[in-house]
Amino acid sequence: MPKLIDTTIKKESAILIGVISRNESEDLIREHLDELAFLVDTAGAVSNKRFTQKLNLPDSRTYVGKGKLEDIKYYVNENNIDLAIFDDELSPSQFRNLEKILKCRILDRNNLILDIFATRARTAHAKTQVELAQYQYLLPRLTRMWTHLERQRGGIGLRGPGETEIETDRRIIRDRIALLKKKLVKIDKQKSTQRRNRGKMVQVALVGYTNVGKSTVMNMLSKSNVFAENKLFATLDTTVRKIVIENLPFLISDTVGFIRKLPHDLVESFKSTLDEVRESDILIHIVDISHPEFEDQISVVQETLAEIDANNKSTILLFNKIDAYRFIEKEPDDLTPATKENLSLEELKKTWMAKSDIPTLFISAVKKQNIEEFKKMLYEEVKKIHAIRYPYNDFLYNV
Repeated sequence: MPKLIDTTIKKESAILIGVISRNESEDLIREHLDELAFLVDTAGAVSNKRFTQKLNLPDSRTYVGKGKLEDIKYYVNENNIDLAIFDDELSPSQFRNLEKILKCRILDRNNLILDIFATRARTAHAKTQVELAQYQYLLPRLTRMWTHLERQRGGIGLRGPGETEIETDRRIIRDRIALLKKKLVKIDKQKSTQRRNRGKMVQVALVGYTNVGKSTVMNMLSKSNVFAENKLFATLDTTVRKIVIENLPFLISDTVGFIRKLPHDLVESFKSTLDEVRESDILIHIVDISHPEFEDQISVVQETLAEIDANNKSTILLFNKIDAYRFIEKEPDDLTPATKENLSLEELKKTWMAKSDIPTLFISAVKKQNIEEFKKMLYEEVKKIHAIRYPYNDFLYNV
């Protein structure tokens, strides 16, 4: 009987490394590393172990201190680790020093996010945006990219731009960046023309942290089949659909999810995609209520919206995934102050309804809970703008 050959691809093994700097708690860093582990899983690797160290600031040479680095080196050697992934952006010199010491591939958070974007890009537009961001990230780090000849093979962090002689490659990459920027200017003009051709229909944009259920909400509203998956950055390309609620037509767009420490080069490269947000009339800010750090995620989204000058629009705050919400009930004799983990969903609703000065609703897009209330709220917000834009179309609202 012929011997069977195992053709399954072995997942790369990774360790995660973070620094607990001043003004940061261990719980916060644990949450950041949880998200980094999710990014690693999305990229197709397995995270084996986490290393953290308390430092006022990351070490300028090696990110972590000498003793901690020895612990990491020992673990990497003993367990044949493929990747050491750092939760912050590393400088070119930190990359070089860490590679020499650890003798494994080094990635930082930005590098990992870029790699995921490279695998998720489907259209020519998204691929161009990602390639530009990759080259802009690569250019100042060229000196470290030729330390291992084995980098010619595939693997996480190695997708995208290829490698040639370093002296000529700087010129080649600069030329490529210039070409990609010209290509994106042309695409941006085409996208801008498409948006103008939509007329003056009210435009609604779904925004939120990555993996909060934007595509699921889009599918539920439009009865379409936009790709949705329990992975970070499941969709990169903006999808626009025409929706009609009670004879009132409007456009809705699903946009790329935000994330903390989103690489600046990606924000710049995806400018035309984010224009869908900037040029919209209404934002639906979707929040994963089941996530333990949802308040922090709300802040990240608000900061990103401010960065692209889109923080002054009419907004609906939509808490999604109420079906997955869990809380820890306090003992009757427990006198410690209640935290959000101890609040029931009803108590949390009251808290946020009182705290927010914008329309707020709690739904489950998957379980179709409170969807009719959401549609009614959305209709009222669209109607306000539509009535201003088309003051003589009152008959629409009375049909």
